[in-house]
Amino acid sequence: MSKRIYIIGGGAAGFFCAINIAEKNRDFSITILEKSTKLLSKVRISGGGRCNVTHACFEAKELIKNYPRGSKELLGAFTRFGPTEMISWLSSKQVAVKTEADGRMFPVSNNSETIVNCFLDAANQLGIKVELEYSVISMQQIENEILLETQKQHKSIEQIKADAVVVCTGGFNQLKAYEFLKNTGHTIHMPVPSLFTFNIPNNPIHGLMGLSVPHVKVKIKCSTYFTEGPLLITHWGFSGPSVLKLSAFAAQELAKENYHTTVIINWLNDEQNEVRDRLLNSFRANTKTQIANLQEFNLPKRLWHFLIAKAEIPSSKVCSEITKKELNKLVELLVNDQYDMKGKTTFKEEFVTCGGIDLKEVDFKTMQSKKWNNLYFAGEILNIDGITGGFNFQAAWTTAWIAAQSV
Repeated sequence: MSKRIYIIGGGAAGFFCAINIAEKNRDFSITILEKSTKLLSKVRISGGGRCNVTHACFEAKELIKNYPRGSKELLGAFTRFGPTEMISWLSSKQVAVKTEADGRMFPVSNNSETIVNCFLDAANQLGIKVELEYSVISMQQIENEILLETQKQHKSIEQIKADAVVVCTGGFNQLKAYEFLKNTGHTIHMPVPSLFTFNIPNNPIHGLMGLSVPHVKVKIKCSTYFTEGPLLITHWGFSGPSVLKLSAFAAQELAKENYHTTVIINWLNDEQNEVRDRLLNSFRANTKTQIANLQEFNLPKRLWHFLIAKAEIPSSKVCSEITKKELNKLVELLVNDQYDMKGKTTFKEEFVTCGGIDLKEVDFKTMQSKKWNNLYFAGEILNIDGITGGFNFQAAWTTAWIAAQSV
């Protein structure tokens, strides 16, 4: 008997789920409902238009460390369908991928259209119907069926009966966007942005824009979280892997502070006493060297000069003449440099949200709702988000695949 399956959302999770259902159940009637005029829009822009499909992290226990929310629930899920399985799936569609030095994985073509076309072609060959400008207004459960109240652009409201529904709408930036799920009784965690850069307005450090520091420690006053890694100085503030990762883990705290807090940077990622000892030893060994020419910490020269000036030490001053007060101030700046953050900037248009369906209300062995039979969730509609590097897509592939097996 043919079943009527409706996928809400024409993005990464929606297409991947629909394709995997259709491949196992050729007689099912599968329809993707997309409220906009665009399909797979995030896939197109991901990775600067190259599509960062996943990450070369093949141990589930290591992989989950990249998810501020959802790590516990994804552990078992990743053992069933992780990066290895996704690479194999793409290979079966003649899509080869490559791994970059930082672990990110892209199609060999370096073009996101490779993934987009792979999905669109597969959907077409499998007879999956795609309806654009189709909004779902509400849902009702009637015995073993789900009744969808829908509306196509500029047309009257209609009702559609479904044997199963998979919600793959992605994340929203406001609660009212989840209104269509109201009748399901699910708890929605307030959506707030994740993965963004820090705005540091009206600060002289902007003069160092384009400078990358390879290994710093970054934290913020409104949270206990801290991250380590590369930091990029921009014309508006701070970016780079360490900042983006911190923005994800501290997304809720930063939202509560309205993105106004103090950013604390340890430029050396080292302890204060060790930095002080190294500086003193270097001063003793280079008594006649101007402090501007000291190379003890191997920091970028422009940053070293900036910190010296911030410590109010003349760049021409020789090491033997540095006062205790100047030493203390320089040490403080090296390990505890502080900047006033006011606002954020979206990272390369890759809008990711923290928030969504409460994970306790979903069975991660099936991705089925614990409140409604035949209602499933996959992708960013769930309160799951990862740091940058292909992790958000992998969560989408995994949850969509599990939902597809269950349907």
